[in-house]
Amino acid sequence: MGDVRGYWITRLLLERGIGLICLIAFLVALNQFRPLLGERGLLPVPTFVKQVPFRASPSLFYFFPHDAAFTVAAWAGIVLSCLVLTGVTSRYTWLAIVVWSAIYLLYLSFVNVGQTFYGFGWESILLEACFFCIFLGGARVLPQAIPIWLFRWLLFRIMFGAGLIKLRGDSCWRDLTCLDYYYETQPMPNPLSWFFHNSPPWLNKGGVLFNHFAELIVPLFYFLPQPIAGIAGLLTILFQLFIIASGNLSWLNWLTLFLAFSTIDAKFLGMILPLRTPDLHPSHPVALWVNIAVAGVVAWMSIPVVRNMISPQQVMNTSFNPLHLVGTYGAFGSITRPRYEVIIEGTSEPILTESTRWSEYQFKGKPGDINYRPSQIAPYHLRLDWLMWFAAMSSYQDYPWFVNLVGKLLQNDRDVLSLLRENPFHDQPPRYIRALLYEYHFTTPEERKRTGAWWKRTLTGNYFPAVSMQTPAFRQVLQSQGWLTSSSPPPRPR
Repeated sequence: MGDVRGYWITRLLLERGIGLICLIAFLVALNQFRPLLGERGLLPVPTFVKQVPFRASPSLFYFFPHDAAFTVAAWAGIVLSCLVLTGVTSRYTWLAIVVWSAIYLLYLSFVNVGQTFYGFGWESILLEACFFCIFLGGARVLPQAIPIWLFRWLLFRIMFGAGLIKLRGDSCWRDLTCLDYYYETQPMPNPLSWFFHNSPPWLNKGGVLFNHFAELIVPLFYFLPQPIAGIAGLLTILFQLFIIASGNLSWLNWLTLFLAFSTIDAKFLGMILPLRTPDLHPSHPVALWVNIAVAGVVAWMSIPVVRNMISPQQVMNTSFNPLHLVGTYGAFGSITRPRYEVIIEGTSEPILTESTRWSEYQFKGKPGDINYRPSQIAPYHLRLDWLMWFAAMSSYQDYPWFVNLVGKLLQNDRDVLSLLRENPFHDQPPRYIRALLYEYHFTTPEERKRTGAWWKRTLTGNYFPAVSMQTPAFRQVLQSQGWLTSSSPPPRPR
């Protein structure tokens, strides 16, 4: 394990990096949780906690399923994350334990009632990282090796699991063609995705090879002595920066990059940077036994993870317990070929005809207007935009929140509209809403030079029928979702 004194810089980098991701996660909760999951959200938490027992998904919000509690918890998480970033919590070990425990408990509470809007693998990764931070100790005590190695084990599971699922998944990972599609069909392209997509085929094949090297070979060296572990960590950081440059995958890649700091210590960094080890005093004897106990629990909880990794039926992004600890991870085992987008439109015309003029709603991250340049969003997470990407692959019947979204737009709901980039109905709500399904492709360099458009699209059909708040069948669906009561009268025509 080497000289544990050198882990002081490892601990510092891990805490600051994970603290930054926590700050972003709680900011997302502050801005998006109420419209998505609040008392009048698309999937209301009060309804969820009545249907799912506490032991299956423990959360503080079982006791306080109210918008005020969601807001207070998000602000509390923001304040605590800022204390971590400023180094206040690391001054005393007891304070670090209290703050990281509170951060873990607060974010677990959001995730466990977040339903499909919090059903992403990086939620569990962040919770694991926060839990391990509890045992790092304060900045003035001698670091212990066990928590650092728990972070390396988490990093290994993320990277190696992603590599295995690709080899067992889509054939394009084996014939080196996945990147011919990925940049265009990924959940949320960024400003550079168009350029990556239009790069030479040989470069994309090289990118797939580098992906396999970074995910299947490099992780094997995380547990070796320096400088081998540090070099493996730097290669992982380089790989994550490459992914960050090519798209918006929320904070997944930033968090993985920060976890790679667990492979770097003062001895390794000292070869290129002048570092002075601060004065450190031994930690309390109990701390060692606590860390040994935690390592034992993690080893026991890792049994199903290892079984999953070696299984031909490997699954991605699964938690084996409601505390989201020691899960199995992986990403993009399959790559979609054509890209489909659900385009929501509204009209204020009282009667629908073939000549009815429809206006599009524009989202902050997902493609819509073909002339609008893809945005840089990550590490911020646009949860509704991500779910719209999934919804385009299936029917709206598989996504109950979509019907509620239409109902909210028909009433110009302020909270839901805050999740969008452009609302074409500022003065009054539309009379009708519909959704169409388009196939999207990036333009070629020649097409973009000629038209200025980033995308080209082709209408493939209807996704959701035109409805108003007076449409009987639509109201029945809303009632079945608990969004309207049977006694709610239909709004009067304007």
